[in-house]
Amino acid sequence: MSENTAALPEGLPGVVGDWASDKQTFFVSWGKAMMWIFLLSDTFIFTCFLTGYMHVRYSTTVPWPNPSEVFALTIAGHSIPLILIAIMTFILITSSGTMAMAVNNGYRRNRGKAALFMLITALLGASFVGMQAFEWSKLILEEGIRPWGNPLGAAQFGASFFMITGFHGFHVSVGVLYLAIVAFKVWRGHYERRGYEIVEIAGLYWHFVDLVWVFIFAFFYLW
Repeated sequence: MSENTAALPEGLPGVVGDWASDKQTFFVSWGKAMMWIFLLSDTFIFTCFLTGYMHVRYSTTVPWPNPSEVFALTIAGHSIPLILIAIMTFILITSSGTMAMAVNNGYRRNRGKAALFMLITALLGASFVGMQAFEWSKLILEEGIRPWGNPLGAAQFGASFFMITGFHGFHVSVGVLYLAIVAFKVWRGHYERRGYEIVEIAGLYWHFVDLVWVFIFAFFYLW
């Protein structure tokens, strides 16, 4: 045991000493710590949404719409189930890869490549939101599904779908703006002195958004 370790107080005084004064207890920057706290709170919200969705789906006595039929696209005269959703999922998974490359180049101080990969990630996210808007317009205009009604089955389907996917789409839209702003500042060299941890913090947010989509994809489109 080293002298410094032996000199530390034991028990409750030691815990108080760890948290007292101007000391960094967990050796994590405030920016990263606050992002983790925000993501934890967001996890609770999405968990409540998806739990409520499961309860509604199991408790309703009206048949639930078949996702393969509701989310099908007609291409060249053939109805292809879930094709748009598969493309959207592939785009978000790809964006996680480009975001990881942005973080890697950020820590290598390759600010040009870091900014480029962040912009690519933002463009992928924007294309995801555009496809989601197309999906919404198809359901509303062609299928007649509303948050308060659904001609294809259980009325709760529309409320659950628009609320949860809309909340997630809002997160993606905010993430696109966030990444674009950070990428611009990285490209301008605003973080040369402070380091590029901000890229990793932005990456935490984006990976969380991608992870949430995996659960939404499984609950709404595959179940």
